[in-house]
Amino acid sequence: MTDVTAPAPTLQTTPTTRLSLPPLQLGQLTVDVPVVLAPMAGVTNRAFRRLCRDYGGGLYVTEMVTARALVERRPESLRIIEHDDDEEIRSIQIYGVDAVNVGKAVRMVAEEDRADHIDLNFGCPVPKVTKNGGGSALPWKRDLFEAIVTTAVREASRAQIPVTVKMRKGIDEDHLTFLDAAKTARDAGVAAIALHGRTAAQHYSGQADWDAIAELREAIPDVPVLGNGDIFSAEDAARMVEQTGVDGVVVGRGCQGRPWLFGDLQNAFEGSPERFRPGVAEVADIIHRHAQLLVETFGDEQRGMREIRKHVAWYFHGYPVGGQLRAQMAQVATLEQFRELLDQLDLSLPYPGAAVEGPRGRAGSPKKPHLPDGWLDSRILGDAERLGLADAELDISGG
Repeated sequence: MTDVTAPAPTLQTTPTTRLSLPPLQLGQLTVDVPVVLAPMAGVTNRAFRRLCRDYGGGLYVTEMVTARALVERRPESLRIIEHDDDEEIRSIQIYGVDAVNVGKAVRMVAEEDRADHIDLNFGCPVPKVTKNGGGSALPWKRDLFEAIVTTAVREASRAQIPVTVKMRKGIDEDHLTFLDAAKTARDAGVAAIALHGRTAAQHYSGQADWDAIAELREAIPDVPVLGNGDIFSAEDAARMVEQTGVDGVVVGRGCQGRPWLFGDLQNAFEGSPERFRPGVAEVADIIHRHAQLLVETFGDEQRGMREIRKHVAWYFHGYPVGGQLRAQMAQVATLEQFRELLDQLDLSLPYPGAAVEGPRGRAGSPKKPHLPDGWLDSRILGDAERLGLADAELDISGG
């Protein structure tokens, strides 16, 4: 691993309320800072996880990987679940729509000591997942959901690996599943339940329903509940904890282009008013280091530089960086070229303040969920549907 130290952005102090939460306990594992990096396809690879860990503590989960692809040992899927030697808790997220494949994948991970924690994806809203009954569509089928979770917990218990689930409220407001699914997961023996306070139909639009998260916390008092949705700052996390009573928070889009958010969150949990407020020079150094880590992660400069392109808009969101320079950085081909472009920025500019705060990432708009034909007709999976789900575990990426 290249020894490239993380740039330390400028610190400012802000009035804050101490987030007095205990460490998150997942089976025998202890997460000192009860913050989880949400799995994000094409984002939460080894490079980004390392960058985030440099700023603060928490549980850092891999990109989603399909059970079928793991069982078939596809090279890209095996790469996704690789971890750095210094990742204290090796956490992976598995997606599956078939209990047999999920069981085989979890058994493989357990027997080959490839992870310390497994999360199951029941929250992905993207059409290529839900149209096959996967992700946030799956809990609608009570028997299928129960079979997958029960099988995963059983296989993981052989190596004392805790299993958690991440879900959404339901398919839409008329087809909510989070309460009964959470009770099923609890009874199956999961170590924690994370709820994104949106339906599949919402995607990332509108506001996350923190009241639903609070409702889940009250309904399931005997298992840790984690809240996800609209956490873009440490202060957002504090408000969620105070409003919902959750045991920890899950951060997704809020850390895109801001790995230092985990430093802000740790400071908040420790009662420190310090917050990272990087100027343009510091952001330039951080994104350059991110690019270096991507090149190292993939062992290929061309691929690493292709991967960094999507991060440019996130890192410089709200910063006064001209459109032409942004466009050039979004087509960068080499680390040397990237550094030259970054050096063309006005490196004297400070943190812009409100312009970079608040929501980030693509919110999109509500969409009618793509579901298998007749999916909503019954809460029980029929034999014909069961056969059709085979296509859902192709090597696809989710969110």
